[in-house]
Amino acid sequence: MNIANKISTFRILSVPFFVASLVYYSPQRSYLRILALAIFILAAISDAADGYMARRSKQQSKAGLILDPVGDKLLLMSAFVCLSVNSNFDIRFPLWVILVVISRDVIIILGAIVVYVVKQKLNIIPSGWGKLTTAFQMLAIISVLLQLHISPVLWWLAVIYTVISGAIYINKGFKILYALDNPRNNH
Repeated sequence: MNIANKISTFRILSVPFFVASLVYYSPQRSYLRILALAIFILAAISDAADGYMARRSKQQSKAGLILDPVGDKLLLMSAFVCLSVNSNFDIRFPLWVILVVISRDVIIILGAIVVYVVKQKLNIIPSGWGKLTTAFQMLAIISVLLQLHISPVLWWLAVIYTVISGAIYINKGFKILYALDNPRNNH
């Protein structure tokens, strides 16, 4: 296992500790919110680090193509859900934000499965919009963890980028499937 995959694995393994610190958080145990913030920031840094390490050392792998997005999705989805249901937070994500974020990821995952089943191959290439979406989602999560009053602005930006990147990925998926159905257009 290369270093990038170890970093992605670390991110996946950090998720239960992150979730536990949020589930057991209360104003009487305020240190758990700080612990959750530290774990989340470390995991977010690891997200950037694993991709950089894989590209720099030219050690991109099939395992990394799965581990990296799985780590991202587990971390982000668990953060959004936990930060919407814990009533100990004054500032929480509204349900509609969670629905937008999770719906996009479910649609992308299902689309990737369809493309893989039909094409027997899948090239996962994150778009710039996808990276901006992840960045704004992470900023929104950090702002809610910090209980910043600017949090609604950041979650609106995260939602806007989530919808845009979701539409772009859906469009790419349809183009791939259209090209497979129309072989004369594959030249």
